[in-house]
Amino acid sequence: MRFVPQLAILAASALALSACGGAGGGGGTDTRDFVRIVGSSTVYPFATAVAEAVAKTGIKSPVIESTGTGSGIKLFCAGIGASHPDIVNASRRMKASEYESCAKNGVKDIVEIQVGLDGIAFAEASGGPAMKLTPTDVYKALAATPFGKPNTAKTWADVNPALPAIPISVYGPPSTSGTRDALAELILTKGCDSDPATAALLDSDKEKHKDICTKVREDGAYVEGGENDNLIVQKIAANPKAIGVFGFSFLEENMDKLKGIPMDGIAPTYQTVSDFSYPGARPLYIYLKAAHLKAIKGMKDFAVEFSNAWGPDGYLKKKGMVIAPDDVRKINADVAKNMTPLDPSFLN
Repeated sequence: MRFVPQLAILAASALALSACGGAGGGGGTDTRDFVRIVGSSTVYPFATAVAEAVAKTGIKSPVIESTGTGSGIKLFCAGIGASHPDIVNASRRMKASEYESCAKNGVKDIVEIQVGLDGIAFAEASGGPAMKLTPTDVYKALAATPFGKPNTAKTWADVNPALPAIPISVYGPPSTSGTRDALAELILTKGCDSDPATAALLDSDKEKHKDICTKVREDGAYVEGGENDNLIVQKIAANPKAIGVFGFSFLEENMDKLKGIPMDGIAPTYQTVSDFSYPGARPLYIYLKAAHLKAIKGMKDFAVEFSNAWGPDGYLKKKGMVIAPDDVRKINADVAKNMTPLDPSFLN
C-alpha cells in the first residue's frame, strides 16, 4: 500500500486517466492502473491491510488517502473520471443528502458494503483518574451551548460533582471525520435529549435541536486532533489528565498505555462493541463507484478481498476490527461479489 499526498494523487490521476467516460458518464475505455481510495481514518488501517493483500495477487497496489469520512464522500461524489476517487471508506453510513449530491454530479450507481464494526471509544492514560462518564456528562462538558445556554464548565466536577475537579481537556476528531459524526449522533445527542424540553425541539425546530445538541465548544476544552488518530493516542498517553476520542481499534492496539473509559457503566471492549451494548458502537463501510468498475482494474478485487478477510479467523480481526454478525457478513459478501447497487431509499 502506498500513501500519497492529495495533490500528488490528483496529478497522477489526471495524467493516467483522462476520463472514465467523463462527468456523468457510464465509464469509458481510458484507465489508470491503480485504484484510488479516500475517506475514514478509522477504516484506513483495515483498508491498508486489504490493499496489501490485493497487491500480492499481482494487481497494482491501491493508493489510499486518509481524508476523513465527510471529506472523502465529498471527493467521491464530485464526479466521474480521472480526478475523482473510485472508493470511499466511511466510519458511518452515507447520508441521503450526500447520495443526492453524488447523483447531481453523475455518480448514480453506488455499491455499499458494510465491512465490519467499530466503536467510538473514550480513553485515558493508564495513569489517569479512572473516569466514568455518561453521555450527559460528555454533552455538558463539550457542547457549545448545553441545553441552550453558554458552556461555562471548566472542570469535570463542574459537569458532575462525582467527577474529579480536573480541567476538561478532550482530544478528538475534526468535523470532517466520521468519528466526529458518531460522537455527535451516538453520544452528544443522547446526552442532549436527556432534557425533555431540548429533546422536544427535534419536532418543533430540527435545526435548532441539531445546533444545541451537536455543536462543540471552541474555547480549548475540545482540541481537534486531525485525521491521524495515532496522534490523539500519543497526546493522551503523555497527559494523564486528558481524554481522547477515537475508533475502538486504536484503543485496542494501545492497551499497554491507555485504558477505556466506561460510558453508562459499560466499558469499551470487543464484546460490548460487537453486541452494541456499548453506546458508541457503529458499523463501518466502503462505497464503490460502479461507473469506474470496468475502467479501473482492482476495484472489485479490493471489495472481495475485504469479504475474505472480515471473518472471525480473518486478518482484519487481528488488526482490531470488530467482526460483524454472520448474516451481515453474508449479505455484504454477496454485494461485493455481485456489485449490487445501493438502494438510496434506506438512507437517512
